[in-house]
Amino acid sequence: MYAMKNKVQLIGNLGQAPEVKTTETGKKWAQFSVATNESYQNAQGEKVQETQWHHVVAWGKLAEIVEKYLTKGKEVAIEGKLVNRNYTDKQGVKHFVTEVVASDLLMLGANKQTAAE
Repeated sequence: MYAMKNKVQLIGNLGQAPEVKTTETGKKWAQFSVATNESYQNAQGEKVQETQWHHVVAWGKLAEIVEKYLTKGKEVAIEGKLVNRNYTDKQGVKHFVTEVVASDLLMLGANKQTAAE
């Protein structure tokens, strides 16, 4: 149970193509957003769908896989941990960020072939 203290598992779809960068030391990292959907019935009996957006960061080899295989709309399962950080922008405004630092990734759904293949 000790390893489960800060563990996040998400299944959702990428909102846009991942943004991949390399640090000054040469380490690759990728950031992308994943949308998860949840459905329920409200008091009037109507089906309501809620979408939550999650900011995800991947480092090293996992970032290379993200860069090579993930595209907008791709369904993925992500496992990682929640990390809170803050920064101050150029205008002096402090921002707080919560993100999932991915440790594992599973690509879901069928691969769609293009007409060129």
